[in-house]
Amino acid sequence: MTTEMIQKFVENKSRKGAPVNIHFKERNTVTGLFVHGTDYDELKSKNFWRIVNHQHLTEWKETKDINLTRVFNGISFTRLSDQ
Repeated sequence: MTTEMIQKFVENKSRKGAPVNIHFKERNTVTGLFVHGTDYDELKSKNFWRIVNHQHLTEWKETKDINLTRVFNGISFTRLSDQ
């Protein structure tokens, strides 16, 4: 997917802060939250996205620990959907 397509989906006001399903070409679907951290604009310009897996959401909301996130390449996304 392109940066613009992902950005339009993620930055929708009704979805901001809500987990989404991320479908990939060559791996299983991941449910997670797109993180708008200090490096968000830099990563977005390269079509990379920092995501917290749904298994770590509770801990993320309490600590905002960047080590709970993973960076994914938007090129490998096939589509995004609401959880």
